[in-house]
Parts: sequence; structure tokens; C-alpha cells
Amino acid sequence: MLVAFGVRLLLYHPVPLIFIILSSVGHGNAGITSTFIRSEWPSVDIPLDHEAFAIPKGHNAPQQVHITQGDYDGTAVIISWVTTDEPGNTKVQYGISKEKYDFTAEGTVTNYTFYNYKSGYIHHCLVDGLEYNKKYYYKIGVGDSSREFWFQTPPDIDPDASYTFGIIGDLGQTYNSLSTLEHYMQSGGQTVLYVGDLSYANRYEYNNNVGIRWDSWGRFIERSSAYQPWIWSAGNHEIEYMPRMGEVLPFKSYLHRFMTPHIASNSTSPLWYAVRRASAHIIVLSSYSPFVKYTLQWRWLHEELKKVDRLKTPWLIVLMHVPIYSSNQGHYMEGESMRAVFESWFVCSKVDFIFAGHVHAYERSYRISNIHYNVSSGDRYPVPDSSAPVYLTVGDGGNQEGLAGRFWDPQPDYSAFREASYGHSTLEIRNRTHAFYHWNRNDDGKKAQTDSVVFYNQYWASNLKRRRLRKSHCKL
Repeated sequence: MLVAFGVRLLLYHPVPLIFIILSSVGHGNAGITSTFIRSEWPSVDIPLDHEAFAIPKGHNAPQQVHITQGDYDGTAVIISWVTTDEPGNTKVQYGISKEKYDFTAEGTVTNYTFYNYKSGYIHHCLVDGLEYNKKYYYKIGVGDSSREFWFQTPPDIDPDASYTFGIIGDLGQTYNSLSTLEHYMQSGGQTVLYVGDLSYANRYEYNNNVGIRWDSWGRFIERSSAYQPWIWSAGNHEIEYMPRMGEVLPFKSYLHRFMTPHIASNSTSPLWYAVRRASAHIIVLSSYSPFVKYTLQWRWLHEELKKVDRLKTPWLIVLMHVPIYSSNQGHYMEGESMRAVFESWFVCSKVDFIFAGHVHAYERSYRISNIHYNVSSGDRYPVPDSSAPVYLTVGDGGNQEGLAGRFWDPQPDYSAFREASYGHSTLEIRNRTHAFYHWNRNDDGKKAQTDSVVFYNQYWASNLKRRRLRKSHCKL
């Protein structure tokens, strides 16, 4: 069950300084197709000498600092950074008082080459044994080149723990990307759920700047990622299969730069894993790794879904890159194979939300499923299903490929709201029963809360008797 709030939308007219107020347009039993057209910045990358990519001062100063959750339950973080001139100090000093560091953790250092690019020294350090709901300060580097940051640990694992997640995808490093990032930082989000396609460095294959654009992106996101966890998932732009350059190892740059706590959830790959945070159980899947029956990812997800305890973490969230449901002509039906394999599991497990990127637009579905597909009986289309997830495409971060502005017309009945604009989402979990969801458009440089919904939790919204009945008919 969901409740949508009405919005008024602006259409930019080609004549300068003229705006026309239009009502939202719907088709049949479907939802809203926004008529807003974004017009301010072109989809070009910010120049490398821009202040958004500023290199910190000092010899061998740590840069590209980012953190992610470091264990299954949120009492650890992995802190990562790069030094350019030499490995330097691999330690993290940390504590609960500013400029007073009572604890030290030892990290590791690695580097890699990509064609004629040699990376800096990439540090990863696990800081564990942390207390819930506490602010920690940390310091990396030495002497005058050292840098200090902080982060807040989540509340205890609890069904009524309130928490706000940001959802960002397909960000890149354009002026639109910067607008998205700055607006997210004003949103009150405490952790980013990132749905793939990070730097778009692979688009520099032909001028050999792939590695350089990974470095600039690391400095670009540091204003947020050094202070709160980003939960990573990989997209197609992270594959970087470039045989022309002699690079044929998939995800090489991504896997060296971005750690995930996959071992904590018994995953065999950093590309798929799970974490629990506050009142949410978050599952990250890989759209570009084998997932059909009996593959490693299939086996892992089968077991992970059995471990979900809705009495402790009532909100069940899945991240992937390629959307399973989308009415955009861009990348249309690319998620169909994963839908065929996993959709029945998602419905059986009463997943609350599935967030994806890939399509450079925003779209929210109703709760629908297509698990009873049967051509001979006439069941050929998605139908309303109260046990199904809501599918949300948030591939609108702002990268240089631009927006996917062509939606299928008429709007399918399963589509609740869609718009081709740049932006980000926030999911504000209040307790075990309610969450407030917002999609925030970058309205020509200004944050505009455009799609707002109150969601009821899939598990706790129904009474205990109905939950038991459904569980008895639903086996993984």
C-alpha cells in the first residue's frame, strides 16, 4: 500500500524566461509521466583543474578518502584512501574526541596498472569493534600532510531504529553530477546506497585517461564519502573490458579501489554481498556476474534470503544496476533475465524496495509482479501484487552520457511516476511500519522534491495471522 502526494510540474518553454505551468499527464490506469524538461547544463565532464577535483596540499597527502560498512551489522567501517608519491603510513588513528585518537588500526596497501597508467598507493583499513550510535573522529597520513575526518555509526540493529538512506546512481563527474552530490549532502542522508556506474572513466579509453578520471572522481565524492558510508554496487561502466589496450580483467579498477564486506555475509565475491544497518537488511546483487540457477551468486542469494529476520530488520532492500521493470526505451528489457530468475524470490520474501540505475532517468513502479506468466492462459503482463517490491530506477546522477528522455507511450499500468531529469532519492525509515520516500530533482541547480510517497512495510503492514499464512505458502 502506498500514498502518493500530488505535485505541480514546470515545463521549460524554448522562449527565454517563459515557464508554463502544466498538470501531470497520465495514461489509462498508469501513473504520472512528468512533462518537466531540464535545460541548464550540458552533459560534459568538469575540467580536471576545477576546484571540485582539488588535490589536498602537502607531500603525499591522503586523497580520494571514502568509507563503507566493514561488517554485517554496522560496528565496523572500511576506510580507503590513496597516496600518490609513496605508500606512506597505512595506519588509521581514531577516537570519540576530536584531535584525541586513543585507538589505531593497521591497513593494507596495493596498486595496479591499467595500460600505461599506474595507480597511486591504495590503502584499505578495517576499523572494527565500534560502538553503535556514536561519532568517531579519524586521522590518516603523517605530519603536516595528515588529514582528519569523522563519521557516525548507525543505531543498534532494531526494528524501530529510524535511519535515512540516500540513493544515487550513474553519477559521473559533470556539473550535473556536482549538483546531485551537493543536493544530497543537504538532504540529511546518513548512508548512500549506490546503484552502480561510478566515475565513467571507461569513456576515456581512447585518450588513455581512464585511471586519471578514476582519481578525479575519488576526489570529487570525498566531500561526502569521507564522512559517511557509501554502500557500493557495480555497473557496466565498471567492467572496463578493453582488449585494444590489453585490459581484459573485468572490474579491475573498481575492485582495487572499492572494498566491500562480502566475506561477512559469506559471499565469494565483492560484487554481491549483504549488510544490516539500523532497521534495514540490504542485499547487493551484481547484474554483470553469473546469476542463473546453481551459480555462485544464485546459491548465495538463496541462503542470504533465509537469513533475513524481519523481527530485527523489517525493511528489506535490494540494490542492483540493471532495472527489472522500466518503461524507458533506453536499455529496455535488459533486466528481464534477472527478473525471470529472482522475481519469485523477491515476492516470496516480501522485499520492500529494489533500487536500480543504468537507465538515465527516474521511475517508480507500483507493487506488481509477473511470476504467473503464462501465454496460453492469457497471463502475459505484470499484475498488481501486494507482496511484491516497489521498483525504483534512480540512474539520474548526472553523467556525461545525458538523460534517457524517451519513455514508451502509453505509460504502462505498472509505472507510477517517471521523469527524465537529474537527481537523487532519500528513504527516511521512521520505524518498523512507515518510511518516507522522496525523489529530489535537480531543478536547474535547485533541489526540488518532486515525487514523495509514504510506504508501509511489507512485513509489518499485515497482521500476524496473514503473515503466517503467506509464509506457509512461500518457500525458497
